[in-house]
Amino acid sequence: MTRRRYDVLRRIESLDPVADHQEIQRLSVGYEFPWDYRRALEFALFRTYCVPSISALLDATGEFAARPQRRYDDTSLLMAELVEHGYDSPRGREALRVVNRAHGRYRITNGDMLYVLTTFVYDPIDWIDDYGWRPLSENERLASFHFYRNVGKRMGITAIPETSAELRQYKVDYERDNFRYSETNRRIGEYTRELFCSWYPAPLRPVVRRTVHALVDPAMTAAFGFPVMPAWETRAGRAALRARGEVVRLLPPRRRSRLSADPRNRTYPGYPNGYRPADLGAPPPVGLDPTWLASGRDGQR
Repeated sequence: MTRRRYDVLRRIESLDPVADHQEIQRLSVGYEFPWDYRRALEFALFRTYCVPSISALLDATGEFAARPQRRYDDTSLLMAELVEHGYDSPRGREALRVVNRAHGRYRITNGDMLYVLTTFVYDPIDWIDDYGWRPLSENERLASFHFYRNVGKRMGITAIPETSAELRQYKVDYERDNFRYSETNRRIGEYTRELFCSWYPAPLRPVVRRTVHALVDPAMTAAFGFPVMPAWETRAGRAALRARGEVVRLLPPRRRSRLSADPRNRTYPGYPNGYRPADLGAPPPVGLDPTWLASGRDGQR
């Protein structure tokens, strides 16, 4: 049976955004906006590095200096497992154990964890509002909130707001109070920017570097200490992304999900074939300042 361009959206709109949030998220991310969600979450994680308490911990682990591509692939694939299979599926529970074990090694405040969670909800929504081939439906917006709220609970995050509006406001307030320049922000920001550049041929990397600088907002630019780009470059970068969305609208609908089965994954060739979520995740760091380490049972913060 031939699938028409808006068939998946019609399916999404027939579902309940609370009871069916996992299925809506799977359809939206895997079929409707796989490229947009991937790019949006890259910038969402990039955004969290504007917080000195977050960037200082990441800098202390040494992972960004030694293995930036592996850390990127671990995060991307673990989140894809949760969306593809569901957070209470066998693979989803296994992915969450990896995530919780990694976070449980360190002293991370609940406020920082909650903030990172907000970026997974709202940065993709904002990205697709600006650059997607169609607007997100209200069901997709609500499903994303309920999906990550449930993921957050399973990660041990507390005081997650009951409504999407309250969680969005938490994000706004947190960034206002915590975005500021630090040397660790700059280092982690530069490691991540150079990782993005490494995905392209060497002659294109200066252009990619300037594009990254042009696409981050002024608060991120100041927190990273990045150069302020001419307004025309920002307009040009955003116009190119919007033009891509217009082209995608004319393409036939996707027939296969692009969640965990991403052929461009560089660290785990062929994933998920031959791999389990337990194979993902960074090894314990060597020589980390002990003040960053958590005490007590695994996963306690």
